[in-house]
Parts: sequence; C-alpha cells; structure tokens
Amino acid sequence: MLPKAIELLSLQDIGCFGEIPETGSTLEENAKIKADHITQRYGHDCFSDDTGLLVDHLHGAPGVRSARYAGEDKNDADNRAKLLSDLKGAKDRSAHFRTVIHLNLGSSAHVFQGTVQGQITESEHGSGGFGYDSIFKPQGFEQTFGELSPQTKNAIGHRGRAVAQLVDFFKKMDEGTSKEKN
Repeated sequence: MLPKAIELLSLQDIGCFGEIPETGSTLEENAKIKADHITQRYGHDCFSDDTGLLVDHLHGAPGVRSARYAGEDKNDADNRAKLLSDLKGAKDRSAHFRTVIHLNLGSSAHVFQGTVQGQITESEHGSGGFGYDSIFKPQGFEQTFGELSPQTKNAIGHRGRAVAQLVDFFKKMDEGTSKEKN
C-alpha cells in the first residue's frame, strides 16, 4: 500500500526484539511512546499504532487498557470473558474501536486515526481476527469482526481507516517530491 519510495522495515529488521513500553494514559500517548522509542534508540523514522475498544456503558473502558483488560498477561479470551461479564444485563452495548497512528518523519510528527462504531454482542460469534473481534459487531453489519473476511474488516475497520490516511499522506508527499523534481 505504501509508495515505492518508502522502505518498510520490521522491528526484527532493525534488531528490536524486546517489548516496547506502553505506559501512556491515552492511545495517542502510547502510539507516540512506541514511535519515539524506535526513533530514539534505532535512529529510524517510524510509525506505530495503538488501538482501543471503548464501551459506552463502561465509560470508555477498556480503552487504552484493552490488551490488558483482564490482566497483564494480555490474554484475548480472558479479556473477552471479562468484558461480557462486565456487560451482563446491560441494555446499552454500544462501543467503538479507535486506532491512532503516530508517525515520526524527520523532525516532524504526524497523527492519523480511524474509528468504527458498533455493538458488543452478548456472546462470541466467529473465530476470525483477534482480540475482541468475535464480540464486536460493526454498525451496518449483522456479523462480528470475527465472522467477516479480513478484507471486509480492513476496508471498514478502525485500523484500515487509519492506515489509509497514513498511505494517503505518503502518496501526497511522494507526489509533492515528484512535482519538485520537474
């Protein structure tokens, strides 16, 4: 999806094998912490993301703690079970996923974000995806993310929307560079 002028390296490619801290109190802070960690320690421009599931009935929880909602071991099944238990009997099951991407590029920083509205189901449906996918039904769909194809989920989902903004930014930057050369 990225323009050819962008060379994408994985964490393994640059020799980063340890866990990167996520000590922020917001998705924006965590995305920035992770990108800054790579830029400062490894000297690379970097983009990173953080994603959270925000449930209205729970005043935005699990939010920034989505991966660790049921404990520090980051167990998806335990997180889903805890959320379903916390919502037992709740009439309002509205929620949204939100992804924030932080990009360090040269001496500037850029932020992109995507959101998808939906509902938390009363039980799990589907085995696709990860995290909360089997209990999140996006608005306008009868299936959970766990039942939708990866292509559909990426097209309508929070992360796909944020990545599309990032790609668009790089394409516009690439077009601007091409125009300067002419």
